[in-house]
Amino acid sequence: MTRSSNLGFPRIGAHRELKKALERYWQGESDAARLLAIAAELRARHWQLQRDKGIEVIPSNDFSLYDQVLDLTAVLGAVPPRFAGEKAGLDTYFAMARGTAAAPAMEMTKWFDTNYHFIVPEFHAGQRFALSARKPIDEFLEARALGIHTRPVLIGPVTYLSLGKAKDAELAPLDLLDQLLPAYGQLLAELKAAGADWVQIDEPVLALDLSDAQRAAFAKAYAALAPLAPSIMLTSYFEGLGDNAELATSLPVAGLHIDLVRAPEQLPVVLKALPADKVLSIGIVDGRNIWRTDLARQSAVVDAAWSVLGPERLEIAPSCSLLHSPVDLAGETGIDTELKSWLAFATQKLEEVVALTTAIQQGRAAVAEAFAASAAAVLSRRTSPRTSNPAVRARLAAVTPADLSRVSPFSTRRERQKQKFALPAFPTTTIGSFPQTSAVREARAAFRRGEIGAIAYEDFLKTETEKTVRVQEAIGLDVLVHGEFERTDMVEYFGEQLEGYAFTRNGWVQSYGSRCVKPPVVYGDVTRLAPMTVKWSAFAQSLTARPMKGMLTGPVTILQWSFVRDDQPRSQTCRQIALAIRDEVQDLERAGIGIIQIDEPALREGLPLRRSDWAAYLDWSVDAFRLAASGVSDDTQIHTHMCYAEFSDIMDAIAALDADVISIETSRSDMELLEAFTSFAYPNEIGPGVWDIHSPRVPSQADMEAMLRKAALAIAPEQLWVNPDCGLKTRGWPEVEAALGNLVAAARTLRAGTAA
Repeated sequence: MTRSSNLGFPRIGAHRELKKALERYWQGESDAARLLAIAAELRARHWQLQRDKGIEVIPSNDFSLYDQVLDLTAVLGAVPPRFAGEKAGLDTYFAMARGTAAAPAMEMTKWFDTNYHFIVPEFHAGQRFALSARKPIDEFLEARALGIHTRPVLIGPVTYLSLGKAKDAELAPLDLLDQLLPAYGQLLAELKAAGADWVQIDEPVLALDLSDAQRAAFAKAYAALAPLAPSIMLTSYFEGLGDNAELATSLPVAGLHIDLVRAPEQLPVVLKALPADKVLSIGIVDGRNIWRTDLARQSAVVDAAWSVLGPERLEIAPSCSLLHSPVDLAGETGIDTELKSWLAFATQKLEEVVALTTAIQQGRAAVAEAFAASAAAVLSRRTSPRTSNPAVRARLAAVTPADLSRVSPFSTRRERQKQKFALPAFPTTTIGSFPQTSAVREARAAFRRGEIGAIAYEDFLKTETEKTVRVQEAIGLDVLVHGEFERTDMVEYFGEQLEGYAFTRNGWVQSYGSRCVKPPVVYGDVTRLAPMTVKWSAFAQSLTARPMKGMLTGPVTILQWSFVRDDQPRSQTCRQIALAIRDEVQDLERAGIGIIQIDEPALREGLPLRRSDWAAYLDWSVDAFRLAASGVSDDTQIHTHMCYAEFSDIMDAIAALDADVISIETSRSDMELLEAFTSFAYPNEIGPGVWDIHSPRVPSQADMEAMLRKAALAIAPEQLWVNPDCGLKTRGWPEVEAALGNLVAAARTLRAGTAA
């Protein structure tokens, strides 16, 4: 019988219980027993929810205290040598993710083209793997003790090695496959012995352009593992299999999952290639966005698959893990009825999977009410006047190539900006935000509850802003920021002031560890109603004679970190956002703000998974940034910021942004990411981060000097700025003041050495 299945469920809890428990533990306000008890409560709740909704194949080991890739690193005993002195268990696990005073954290980067971050595995010469933890087995048994038989989830060996980094030049991660497979084999054999009849092995690299070495690794790995394992559901998502379809269907596994939301066109190809003894899991409910599924349309897809496979070889599932969706729409009481009818969060997506499964099992009459509600929502959204703004569309159509370029080339602008700002060598600045303390969060919450008035709240924000300006002056930073205390989030803040956006109260998704974001919802054409940031930047500039950066989020990042409408091309929505940011840039310039930062950390994240699709994406994303940034005079300095991404393969596009200054994350990679800019001979100015702000570790002045000297060997000193990796909102004031003091001292030392 055709079964309903799920690939993974959000971990954080409907009220971010995991986030709160983690942060209490890290702050010493709770012990390990309490943290683990809350984790167990969440797992039990989520398993029970899935069973109650009618999901027949329920995952286990999709839960994590920080990150599923880090979990596998711990299970395989692949702990980097610098953490060997840490206590075993949770202390070592969190040390790898967050670092310690003695050992920097492992590198972190984006999970494919999502806004989720994973901890990058590190591989060394002589690397050994051994089954060192029983988490997948323990959680399978934990669910079984509750009466729920699950399908354990593992990241596959080829994906794991492909995502890792070798720390020795002569080592290629895939060369470690022979050492890795025995540990995988033992884990799978123990899962089978524990009673698991199926295991889900995620190999999302099957959506990428594979090398010959990766293809060979797939053949070797699954020939070795299949005889030891329970029945394997090989899982791919985020894109179609493309030219990997033959490989995926030929592997000795019992089932294959494909993403038919991202790549519906692959179904006929896979159906034709799939051997008669394999099950096909079709991902037809979008696991990454929040729009309600058109059940009638997707039911036709189910029918097409069923007509070839029959009832016994078909599973119906979300496109990918629901990790990337908020937990439950039921908690949203502030969204109007019409818009809410268009949405589905993770809990509702389970209901959609079950409705589609029931329709093929029993006929549509059995779920007529669900199909009718879906049809009504689809019609409402398609015909609603709130989704289209003729003025916005006319303005976008009138954009010309001249709107996408600065008046003069960078060499001319640079001289004008030097004269205007007279900054020293190795100018120092930060990325934007300063600590969002409990006092800031409490004041914001009190204002939203109506407990304090607008005037009192504004006075509070002014006090925080002035304090931050004075701290920066005292530390000796050259270019200041206002601290962003009025902002909850670098995307939500702007979305709240743009037409075409809506907001949730509990639409949280995990970004990394305890860091959760609440993406706004783009439902209609986007336009700016009034200036969004000018008031606070101008106020901060009035407090100091030093340059004050205006802080904006770029159009690509606002797009990527929102739940975006799927009824028009993403490029069109992005250009609409770019026009809104362009208006803001020009208003900042008119208000006397001479340095404006337009953050685009998501530019690389949005890159399609297949190289054949890169050019089109880079064309419109670069154009969107240039549309936002180019309407200012030569002596206005445009900065941008990017973090936690690989840049080497998109350097042409980064240069084409034509930002006067780019700041990037480089501390976790020990300046490795700077190599791309060196090889490219990047012509503009650059600020390689010298402080990993995602770790509680405060680097010393000597640490920062060493990093800057390394950077100065790769980039001409006159091009270099000095800054942290990212914004400081999650850090505390004592560590911020200490680290920034070291940063300024390091810059001054190099400045003096250069002068000498």
